[in-house]
Amino acid sequence: MFISKTSRWMLLSFLLLAVPAMAQENPLSAVTAQTKPPEPAKPVDPLGRTNPRSTVLGFLQAAQSAQPDSAAQYFQASRSRRPADDQKIVHELKALMDRAFVGNINRITDLPEGTPQEGLSAAQERVGKVEVNDESVDLILTRVTDPVYGPIWVFSNETIAQLQELSGQLEAQQVETRLPQVLVRNVFLGLPLWQWIAILLLIPIATGAAWLFIQLVRAVRSIFSSIRGRQLDYKFGSAAFGPSLLIIATVLHAVGMRFVGLPLLARHYYGQAILVFFLIGLTWLTVRIIEWSGERLRYRAISAGRAGVGSLMLLLQRMVKVVVIFAGAVLVLNTVGFNLTTVLAGVGIGGIAVAFAAQKTLENLFGGVSVLGDEAIRVGDVCRFGATVGTIEDIGLRSTRVRTVERVELSIPNGSLATMNIENLSQRDKFLFNNTIGLRGDSTRDQLLFCLAEIRKLLYAHPKIEADGARIRLVGFGVSSFDLEIFCYIKTTNAAEFIAIREDILLRIMGIVESSGTSFANPARTVYFTRDPGMNEKDTEQAAKTVEKWREDKTFPFPDFLPAEISKLRGTIEYPPADSVLAAKDNASNASGSKFRPE
Repeated sequence: MFISKTSRWMLLSFLLLAVPAMAQENPLSAVTAQTKPPEPAKPVDPLGRTNPRSTVLGFLQAAQSAQPDSAAQYFQASRSRRPADDQKIVHELKALMDRAFVGNINRITDLPEGTPQEGLSAAQERVGKVEVNDESVDLILTRVTDPVYGPIWVFSNETIAQLQELSGQLEAQQVETRLPQVLVRNVFLGLPLWQWIAILLLIPIATGAAWLFIQLVRAVRSIFSSIRGRQLDYKFGSAAFGPSLLIIATVLHAVGMRFVGLPLLARHYYGQAILVFFLIGLTWLTVRIIEWSGERLRYRAISAGRAGVGSLMLLLQRMVKVVVIFAGAVLVLNTVGFNLTTVLAGVGIGGIAVAFAAQKTLENLFGGVSVLGDEAIRVGDVCRFGATVGTIEDIGLRSTRVRTVERVELSIPNGSLATMNIENLSQRDKFLFNNTIGLRGDSTRDQLLFCLAEIRKLLYAHPKIEADGARIRLVGFGVSSFDLEIFCYIKTTNAAEFIAIREDILLRIMGIVESSGTSFANPARTVYFTRDPGMNEKDTEQAAKTVEKWREDKTFPFPDFLPAEISKLRGTIEYPPADSVLAAKDNASNASGSKFRPE
């Protein structure tokens, strides 16, 4: 195939341009070019000079352990300072920090990059100062880069030079000059023997002083209570005695140790120990106060008849105690140096896991809190739960126990109880009487009017019926009856009494219907071949005459009686009836009471 000269040059140019492009688009080449071997990680500094706080503590520990070579590594390197001078500088710096340091080691930052401070560069950190004879020197750490361990914090050369000038003004402690040298020279765990003896002797002294102080306070309280005529609550005093003794003794021991003059490192550890004991005593006292206050509030609630509030107070008391104890434990762990971020994160994850695992239990728990807080039901109340009626026997944190009318015990989870429609039958103030009676379909209009008027009189006159709102009305025509609806309220809260009153009302209505000459409709469909006695013609005629007389006298009681007539009717019916054994008993009681009535 023939290719022209121009075409050959174009093809050659294309190949020259495509080869570098293909080389750039090769994935393997790109990965090879971009991938670099990872840099080796820096080894961890064995002296712990990664942050300012660990540098200060590490120096004190190394100096106390009589390791001057290790302690000198916490100094910034200097060409003008010989290695033989480092031991002397370590001794002087430790002595100055032990006896003249002003500051708090716990407040020194533990961040590797330090914290910004006024007047200092980003690579410097002020951790405290040393004061001797009205002269003070700031303790400045500087951040340098170690060729092996990377960035570390050390005491700056300027600080070391100033401390050397100040160390000559440091005087010996007056206490040590007056003690036997055997107690001063012998050292145990970085402390001379006389300081250990002082620490141990102050324990019974502080405890005894705390006991005397508490007894003095009790005596003063007793005197003031006697003057005011109030009864002293010894129960709270007994419950608070132990934690109060621990707190006061701890404070007195710390005050006494200020005169001993512990070294800085020992003072740091002693401060942590004292704070731990103080937090334990404070948590203990808070728990006792919660128990005492909860018991008093629960007793008042139960005495006032609010048993639900009493149970809720017991639940809240336990929950608050758990929160207080947990907070005290967290503060103690923080004091001894644990990382609270990890602890709280673990507690959060564990809480979520427990919440998922105990979902139903928590639902019932909060349901119990809701039921007890609302006080919708109380122990002893008769309630209807759906189709079940029973008496509340106990309201617990997980479930509520109910004694049904069949005398069986029913346990209802509080989670279900909180979402259930509950009818508290014990809280009603009166009973509803709502009944529909049917009169014979062949009853006359006058007989209906007679029954309506006389039963209406009964509702107004009965002493156990609430006249306001009481009514009887013709509401419809049944298949074989005239339907009369009776609606009224019975003035009682006792179920047994309501049944008796309802029986009395029904019997009186039966008498009214009989006196009208008609009768109740019989819905039975059984066919009997017998002579129908029919209606009583005499009573029927008398009912018609009564209704006619109402019309003639203009006293026709429809659609209702006059208010004055209703007032006259109220209470005119005897209940219990005169021939009842209960009425005879009441009359006898009244007669007996009047016999001894004073003139």
